[in-house]
Amino acid sequence: MDWFEDWKETYLTEVSQIFGARVVCAGVQGSRARGEAQATSDIDTVLILDALSPTDLDDYRALIRRLPQASLACGFVSGREELLHWDEGELVGFYFDTLCLMGSLDFLRPLLTREAALRSAHQAACGWYHALCHAAVFEEEPLDARAFAKGLFFLLRARGYAETGVFKVRLCDLLPQIGETERALLSPLTANETTNTELDRSAALALLSGWIRQDASVAPILTA
Repeated sequence: MDWFEDWKETYLTEVSQIFGARVVCAGVQGSRARGEAQATSDIDTVLILDALSPTDLDDYRALIRRLPQASLACGFVSGREELLHWDEGELVGFYFDTLCLMGSLDFLRPLLTREAALRSAHQAACGWYHALCHAAVFEEEPLDARAFAKGLFFLLRARGYAETGVFKVRLCDLLPQIGETERALLSPLTANETTNTELDRSAALALLSGWIRQDASVAPILTA
């Protein structure tokens, strides 16, 4: 993974040359930020400028395309003011998931309240529940247990932040703080990527429904 260290240096050099002092934050998210990436994992970039124009988007597109491993690049780009008006529930995960390599996102900290964390958990729970119900009725392929578990991971991180004020970015840090049932539901994320993690849709939905009914801290999130 040594190439990624070189990639970050090149990325920051290019960003500095093109945008200069206008850069509020440049960084990465996802598995690259957590140090859990595989060689072919996406490079989830983050670029926040003082303000964003269509020309900036054109310049950033050209910058990304001339970087090494450009096919792996994706991510988020915004102006500072726009981000301050973002949905506060979404900002919780965004803030803690971002590894700033240049600049800072600390201007968002006042927005990361307990109410914002509960909103984040509520949004994640609703999306997770809908996706599973949709899959059970409308999709032909077996449910991807890894994707199922990833949605739960996002929900539990937000819920944990609302309860404790501490955001667990990595799965290994979250696992000791949750119950046995929750750890079992997250187990596909700890399995080897070559392991067959497909689940029967009906079985997965039954597992989810039972877990929601038994967990008093999640039921209110779904019904809030």
